Amino acid sequence: MSEQQDPWTSQAKPVEEHKKTGEPEQWMQAWAKEVLLEQRRARRGRLIGGIFRGVLTLAVLLLVFGSGKQLLSPAKESNTGGAHLALVDIKGTIEADGRASAVQVLQGAQRAFKAPGAKAVVLRINSPGGSPVQAGQIYEGILKLKQANPQLPVYAVIEDLGASGGYYVAVAADTILADRASLVGSIGVVSGGFGFKEAMERLGIERRVFTSGENKAFLDPFTEMSTEQRAFWQTILDSTHQQFIQRVKEGRGERLANNPQIFSGLVWNGELALEQGLIDDLGSVFSLQSSLGLERLVNYTPEPNPWQLIEKRLGTAFKSAFIELAAPSY
Repeated sequence: MSEQQDPWTSQAKPVEEHKKTGEPEQWMQAWAKEVLLEQRRARRGRLIGGIFRGVLTLAVLLLVFGSGKQLLSPAKESNTGGAHLALVDIKGTIEADGRASAVQVLQGAQRAFKAPGAKAVVLRINSPGGSPVQAGQIYEGILKLKQANPQLPVYAVIEDLGASGGYYVAVAADTILADRASLVGSIGVVSGGFGFKEAMERLGIERRVFTSGENKAFLDPFTEMSTEQRAFWQTILDSTHQQFIQRVKEGRGERLANNPQIFSGLVWNGELALEQGLIDDLGSVFSLQSSLGLERLVNYTPEPNPWQLIEKRLGTAFKSAFIELAAPSY
């Protein structure tokens, strides 16, 4: 009800004036009027504040994503058909929840191998490695797709970095190319962590952890690791390293130089990697496309959905630091 339509408060005078005259009824009317006015002002303030917060949120989203279209639009479909080079990107850390996960990469690879008009498949790699499990699944998946489609040659092109798990994936290809300055190799396994036992003792902090099984918490950084436990964990890393070496030997065969340092974890630039047999030639996706005589290049890499973009850019959770440090990685 507006001020003009309110019969009880419309004739009210200011509260201070009625306080002076001492008229109780008029004083109450003036008080009620001021209460109603204050409520209206509060509602207007909330409305304006809500609009401001909405505009601010939209501005932040536009700043983070560059364009609202990227957030709202679905993943694009590649325009296939006609002779072309089918491309699949493997970028960033190879991990289960990332864009270079086995699920994402193999989904793109399946589309590339099945695409009508695809004359070759190229894995464009720019990765420092990551999970041995995810890298192994990508490797095995590419081999199965090659077996099911023997008519399609498979290339791996290493851009800035094809190290550890990134190189593990590359050796699934028939031919590996890299730039002369690309970093290639790092065939090894690493597991890092910290030990805080003495620091805890100096601070007078008692660690309480309960396990069923004497070795259940042997990677706990707040307890001492025995000699036997260290030896066991080294055995795990050595075994995983041998799995990596075996895949490289299977993929590269006699093309590898007779140099034990290849498997020591060293990383090589493209020119030296060519000498060691880690790659077959120097080149890029564009030089490959030209050499194959294919004018068209079609990217079959799955695009992340809007929620994956939000999670990637803003972050939604923190991984356990101890698990992240202790887990083996290529």
